[in-house]
Amino acid sequence: MTLASLISTYGYWLVFAGTLLEGETVLLLAGAAVQQGSLDAGGVVVAAFAGAVAGDNLFFHLGRHLGRAMLARRPAWRRGMERALALLASHQNALIVGFRFLYGLRMMTPLALGSARLKPLRFALLDAVGAALWSVVITSAGYGLGSAAERFLGSLRRSELLIFGAIVVGVMGLHIVSWLRRRSRRRR
Repeated sequence: MTLASLISTYGYWLVFAGTLLEGETVLLLAGAAVQQGSLDAGGVVVAAFAGAVAGDNLFFHLGRHLGRAMLARRPAWRRGMERALALLASHQNALIVGFRFLYGLRMMTPLALGSARLKPLRFALLDAVGAALWSVVITSAGYGLGSAAERFLGSLRRSELLIFGAIVVGVMGLHIVSWLRRRSRRRR
């Protein structure tokens, strides 16, 4: 089975799963796959939208029902929650629509908004607007990056497995380094 057939078979599900939590990397790669003709732009945007909305609403309702207890068990989250609540006080609608564009606040903001007792319908509607914008913008950015990479590297089809592997290893390496840094900070 080739990488292209894996992407065309499972690509939309991977986009959905990847956008449940963070998703920028997954969505950028999916945008590049659209540029290569392996995925359809509409399908990628719909999968990303659905994953983002599902994840955001999950974290919103966790925050609504367990937010204070979760924060008590995880004091490291306090800073992110406080940042999200400070932004909520001054820029409520803009924060709900745009939080996924703010690095480091993607998961904390729905938790904070849920614990702040924001109305669920208001959150869901504004979140849907933000998820739609984010899905289109990041998919388009991935498409542009794929196009630029193809111009720079020549035909990506010849070395797509190597490039995909390098990206996966690089992303995993960044996550491991980040995890190790957080772990060392907790031990201090």
